[in-house]
Amino acid sequence: MTEISIPEVALVLLVGASGSGKSSFAREHFGRYETVSSDECRGIVSNDPNNQAATQPAFELLHTIAAKRLEAGLLTVIDATNVQPAARASLVALAKDHDVLPVAIVFDLAETVLTERDAARADTPRGAQVIRRQQSQLRRSMRGLRREGLRGVHVLSTPEEVASVRITRRKLLTDFRDDHGPFDVIGDVHGCLPELEELLGELGYAIQRDDAGRAVDATHPAGRRILFLGDLVDRGPDSAGVLRLAMGMHKAGHAFAVPGNHEEKLVAALDGKRKTFTHGLAETMLELAGEGDDFRREVRDWAHGLVSHLVLDDGKLVVAHAGLKEAFHGRSSGRVRAFALYGDTTGETDEYGLPVRLDWAADYRGKAIVLHGHTPVQEVEWRNNVMCLDTGCVFGGKLSALRYPEREVVQVAARERYADPVRPLAAPRGSAAVVASTAPVESAAPAAPSDGGGSASAGAAGEAAAHQRATPRTAGELRATDVLGRRVIETSLHGKVGVRAEQAAGGFETLSRFAVAPSWLPYLPPTMSPSPTSSEPGYLEHPREAFKVFAAAGVERVVCEEKHMGSRAVVLLCRDAETAARCFGGEPGETGIVYTRTGRALFERDTTEAFLTGLRAAADSVELWDELGTDWVLFDGEMLPWSLKAGELLTGVYAPAGAAARAGLGAAVAGFADAAARGVDVAALESRAATRLEGAEAFTRAYRRYVWPTSGLDGVSFAPFQVLATEGRARYADPHPWHLEIIDRLAAAAPELVRRTRNLTVSPADEASVAEGVAWWEELTGAGGEGMVVKPEASVVRGPKGLVPPGLKVRGREYLRIIYGPEYLEPKNLSRLRERDLGRKRSLAAREFALGAEGLDRFVAGEPLWRVHEAVAAVLALESDPVDPRL
Repeated sequence: MTEISIPEVALVLLVGASGSGKSSFAREHFGRYETVSSDECRGIVSNDPNNQAATQPAFELLHTIAAKRLEAGLLTVIDATNVQPAARASLVALAKDHDVLPVAIVFDLAETVLTERDAARADTPRGAQVIRRQQSQLRRSMRGLRREGLRGVHVLSTPEEVASVRITRRKLLTDFRDDHGPFDVIGDVHGCLPELEELLGELGYAIQRDDAGRAVDATHPAGRRILFLGDLVDRGPDSAGVLRLAMGMHKAGHAFAVPGNHEEKLVAALDGKRKTFTHGLAETMLELAGEGDDFRREVRDWAHGLVSHLVLDDGKLVVAHAGLKEAFHGRSSGRVRAFALYGDTTGETDEYGLPVRLDWAADYRGKAIVLHGHTPVQEVEWRNNVMCLDTGCVFGGKLSALRYPEREVVQVAARERYADPVRPLAAPRGSAAVVASTAPVESAAPAAPSDGGGSASAGAAGEAAAHQRATPRTAGELRATDVLGRRVIETSLHGKVGVRAEQAAGGFETLSRFAVAPSWLPYLPPTMSPSPTSSEPGYLEHPREAFKVFAAAGVERVVCEEKHMGSRAVVLLCRDAETAARCFGGEPGETGIVYTRTGRALFERDTTEAFLTGLRAAADSVELWDELGTDWVLFDGEMLPWSLKAGELLTGVYAPAGAAARAGLGAAVAGFADAAARGVDVAALESRAATRLEGAEAFTRAYRRYVWPTSGLDGVSFAPFQVLATEGRARYADPHPWHLEIIDRLAAAAPELVRRTRNLTVSPADEASVAEGVAWWEELTGAGGEGMVVKPEASVVRGPKGLVPPGLKVRGREYLRIIYGPEYLEPKNLSRLRERDLGRKRSLAAREFALGAEGLDRFVAGEPLWRVHEAVAAVLALESDPVDPRL
């Protein structure tokens, strides 16, 4: 058995003259779509696989197919002779362009074997002369194959060797996708052993020491492991001690590590290949000189064996010393390693003599979290799912770690300033650049619970380590390309949701022109579908139809909620201005936002803050913050009265229509009465006019019920019906009774500002319970209410046909006059309305609900702003989807 091991992602060149068995070998050892054959490409472009005149276009096609497969990270096998250096060079270049390893499997069979096989070919034989030339080209190339850039060359010399081959696929050295953690990721240590030991203690690790008292390992009681981000050495007080501890943890399986540029320089120095010892390397070499040859050799071999980056947790986490753009994740090449060690540089130097680095994180749009160090910063911050954890400990800053997957930052202050930075530490975005002080970071909020273990002693100044809340501000720059164009968005509730380019353009225009700042806009509410059309005499909508929908889906209990007639409002309430700044980038004095279903601010800033102050007081009084473990709450609800934001609609549409109808029909009724008094038979006309006048008056009464004067917040009230999210947790799937209980308490605490949402629980399969629900609806609508919304008690339910409607609105007879006009109940009008198509509306409601939920999930998980707004913008984009105009 001849075993050939190839990387899981590679470009494999089958090299050999015609008749060497490459195509049969490919069919036996590789998948149907993994092999790209030059003969098949000739057939595609010319209808003849043996047409040598079609070689050039065939190879253009072959390169295109291979490039697309490599771009997707798929193993690709090239079935061609590949005996000419130029042919191989173009393929090696293709592998290099896509940062995968090129591998060759060479079929160096005897010429007699090749000619015998050629003579027996079912298709056109190539001829002895062609085979001799190809074999000669191959033999001349054999010694130089590795110099051409091929990273693995496997030569098969006999048919028996070919027949005995077993192909094995090995994981790339960077591939740890099957390791799901949890991890603690530590930024650049730079020889700061006291701070490293203290940080390990804060993270809950117990340090083991040798007989000399030196730290040689550290373990966590919950099995957590450390990920070192490189630059363990140089500048600090004990690089040898840091290496001893890191190598011991790595050897024991308690840590991973990626190399930093300082490790690369250390290896070169230990190999005698470096003449200049700068930036602390000289001191490290002196330390190692006192450690003995065995330790130096162990350090050299360990550091040399570290791979450029690691891909972990099903590809959700990538660690590299200087970071890594998405196209390089899980790839292997010289430029990938250079990027991982040094970042994306321009080749220029700045005024400090250091490389000018490109801001690759600003353009990052990958789903994987990327954690890195290399460029020291004053404070950690998320940027498009990227975080730098080098907070300049050796320069008097802090040593930082991130708990993954919790996203909690843990830091310890430097005990002293061991070195001066060549240039000032990078400041947080929007801040002035200054050198970081030695002061510890203040905890922005209570720390998340630790996984166990004790803490080390405090730093030199006695400061405790800082723990930052697990869900920091969602940061990153938004770009038009993040939401424009045709898009397919993956949602957890509804699978893939498509958005057409023209829809995206409309939604983007609204958001870009009118919406509040993106950081304040994690959610837009979905449209809501009406209940199925009722066949009850004189009704277009009736509760029984809604109950039937949920009964058919197997929902045992539904909650009927009073439907408030107001303006849809989303309220983001922060505990204080500091929370608003930390989590949402709020300006001084801002403590939240109130916005409409299209993302527009509902009030001016002063009125907004006055409203939020009242709502915050209610939250304080019921101790909502501590109960929910949060510093902010996102509510969905209605702002009353309807006239607060529908003034133009009322004065420009409803009031003129009602006034004109009443005036015209009133005059008509009076005229017909006069005519009847004169003996003219106008009874039918008079009756018709009177009926229409009655409808016009009912229409006016209907909209006037939702209109009352307001001044500032006087007369204004908020009717929340759901808590959408709190810090670190989406709440849309929590049972509706839970939401309503919280709302009841807020309403009791601030009755003039917060309106209770009355509700009733119904069992859809129980006729007595259904009758109670119908009676309650009739009572609501009979008293002038709009109607109710029927929702599954469990909020999010999957039925036999997928996601059960999250809510169905059932509006009252009189309210529907506002929607369909004064005379909609006339038999001919009602009959036409009953033919309205609800299918698209239901589909739209389900897709928008799933998108809203997806945006919330991404937001509370701390995903970058562009990922959140991909879903938010899609909700608004789908609003342009056409539905039956009768709806």
